[in-house]
Amino acid sequence: MFLSTWTRGLFSSVLCAMCLLCSEAWAASAREQLQSFVSQVQAATGKFSQYTVGTQGQTKPAQTGQFAFQRPGRFKWDVVKPYAQQIVSDGQQLFQFDPDLNQVTVRKVDQAIGASPAAILFGSGSLEQSFTVVALPDKDGLSWLRATPRSGEAGFVHVELGFSSGLPARIVLLDAFGQRTHIELSGLVPNPPLAAEVFRFVAPPGADVVRMQ
Repeated sequence: MFLSTWTRGLFSSVLCAMCLLCSEAWAASAREQLQSFVSQVQAATGKFSQYTVGTQGQTKPAQTGQFAFQRPGRFKWDVVKPYAQQIVSDGQQLFQFDPDLNQVTVRKVDQAIGASPAAILFGSGSLEQSFTVVALPDKDGLSWLRATPRSGEAGFVHVELGFSSGLPARIVLLDAFGQRTHIELSGLVPNPPLAAEVFRFVAPPGADVVRMQ
């Protein structure tokens, strides 16, 4: 989601939050902040905005919405504008719903996430198992790192994550087609109580359900 090319520019990246750290952690590297985020934040809600820049510099319309996640592997990514689209994982299966087509695509979570940005943000395993991680220079007031998938079948080249004061604030995904998806996170609420129903998806009546093997 996200998720091939982060579910084709929707996510199939991210999305996350970080509880405020003590003052010593504020000066930590982006890698240390990511490790703290993975270990300390087991659930989160927030808002996102994202846009994609093509290989010729053309910018696709921005998308906005909200997200929620709960480790390991449960998440909900709702695009609200300019059109509705929803991605939901219950930890076992991942559902991608397109209301305009009234179509639901269903995949196993391990097949859909694999070595993807979602594995970084929503998983609980070792980052080094699936990614090569390097620090990048600070930019735009953020501390940055780049995670490159070890597998050539990940569907994207690399993902860059920017942190500020212990919080993930920006994500930039370079996909296999040379497109860059920029995601801004806001209104992050770490470790809220989330019922299992939040991540339960029921296909609407009459929807075409396509199950991927």
